Amino acid sequence: MVAELSGRSGRSGRSGACRPGGPARLRGRGGRTGPDLPGPRSRWWRASGAVAAGALPCLAFPAPALWWLAYVALVPWMLLLRSAPTGRRAALEGWLGGAGFIVAVHHWLLPSLHVFLVPLAALLGLLWIPWALLVRELLGGAPDPGRAAVALLLVPAGWLLSELARSWQGLGGPWGLLGASQWQVPAALRLVSVGGVWLVSLLVVAVNCAVVLLVAAPGARVAAVASVAGCAVLTSVVWLWLPRPEPAGGLRVAVVQPGLVDAADGAERRFAVGERLTSDLAGTHPDLVVWGESSVGADLAARPDLARRLAELSARVGAPLLVNVDARRSDRPGIYKSSVLVGPQGPTGDRYDKMRLVPFGEYIPARSVLGWATSVGKAAGEDRMRGDGPVIMDLPGGTRIGPLVCFESAFPDMSRYLADEGAGMLVAQSSTSTFQRSWAPAQHASLAALRAAETGRPMVHATLTGVSAVYGPSGERIGRALPTSASTAAVYEVPLARGTTLFVRFGNWPGGASLAALGLYCAARGARAVRAARSAPAPSAPPARTARG
Repeated sequence: MVAELSGRSGRSGRSGACRPGGPARLRGRGGRTGPDLPGPRSRWWRASGAVAAGALPCLAFPAPALWWLAYVALVPWMLLLRSAPTGRRAALEGWLGGAGFIVAVHHWLLPSLHVFLVPLAALLGLLWIPWALLVRELLGGAPDPGRAAVALLLVPAGWLLSELARSWQGLGGPWGLLGASQWQVPAALRLVSVGGVWLVSLLVVAVNCAVVLLVAAPGARVAAVASVAGCAVLTSVVWLWLPRPEPAGGLRVAVVQPGLVDAADGAERRFAVGERLTSDLAGTHPDLVVWGESSVGADLAARPDLARRLAELSARVGAPLLVNVDARRSDRPGIYKSSVLVGPQGPTGDRYDKMRLVPFGEYIPARSVLGWATSVGKAAGEDRMRGDGPVIMDLPGGTRIGPLVCFESAFPDMSRYLADEGAGMLVAQSSTSTFQRSWAPAQHASLAALRAAETGRPMVHATLTGVSAVYGPSGERIGRALPTSASTAAVYEVPLARGTTLFVRFGNWPGGASLAALGLYCAARGARAVRAARSAPAPSAPPARTARG
């Protein structure tokens, strides 16, 4: 997109040349002379370095949660890309680094996908090729202040392009977005309310880009310092002047986390543990009790005994129960995962069927082609069915809640829609028991902080086996999180808020602005190439040959 794979350009000083008495060298951007073409050993070292450098940002996410590392974690990868001798090499190292990033951030999927994770990472790694070419194009050689300023705008936009592409549910969804690593940083959460997690991703990559210029391009250090200062000023202005969510009362919400249960009769045993823990809440006066994903293993219409037991629990604690049914429905074909509200009289009729399913975990894309994945991992033996649309439920006190199921809490657009439609609180019911001793539970719980800050609505993240957590309207932690070792019920005083955040009002405007900037850049490059082609002298005619008799 932004650099010819051959590493050549129509600008003068870009053609290869042979030095007398020396090997051929490549001429870099802006007339720079690059290193000799690497030999086989050097190429292998560069390839290995690209994979390792791409994997490095995973340490900024939970569970390590080294959030500060995100601001320099891309620097080794970018330094490698800017020194690539050809565009073809930069594309390869961008692909390898992207694949390394996907494997590192999603390594906890190995028990489920096994070796299938590697080709999946190789496919998604292709999304970083345009970004890699941008890095080489704009940061390579000795960029002047003008090219550095363009790089500080377009390199973050190129990174966001890869995040936007892989956020499509068909490619796995928006898990591991770089901005999500800042979920516990208050200043970053304020930015999230302005432009979502996308705005934070742009800022983090811009800082990395500035560090690369400071390290490798002395002539562009003024632009780099100005960029970092600009990021700091933007964050300060948002922190000081942006209105905060207005308090609007509160709710007492109980989260029931049964913990691990034996596989034999797991659904029945899990229900019994949840029932016992909920009974212990009698006298605590909650306004809502939330169970985790797949907390009920049978359709309530087909099992009136379970519906009756839940209704009795609701009457005993004096609050409705939001349970999650993972079962074959009695009124339509297929298995659904559904949030169901149950009151003292039984199910209230409020039901939300999960819309966005986990690839391979809950359905297999193109099952006729990829169905073999069930034989090498814990892929879905039968595809779950999708719901028809979002649902907002009304609690007895008048508060409206927007339910999400598990993986759906990763999608900013879903929580934004619920908030825009009037939900006063978001609730995510989840289960990460398959990945219990990995980074997955902490990564998943951290997403609720981002969704709360984006929407200005508190969010309850209730799981079967931890980590369960509650976040306030600004993304702040409410109470203590329930770890994966806990089997308990906890009551949280959840503050409600009114008002609309800029993200809810305008959506993913950083993504739109990034696409527009990249489009303008490509158009300018194309126009320059057309002008160069038109102004090039016509090729001279070959000399005439004469025949001699």
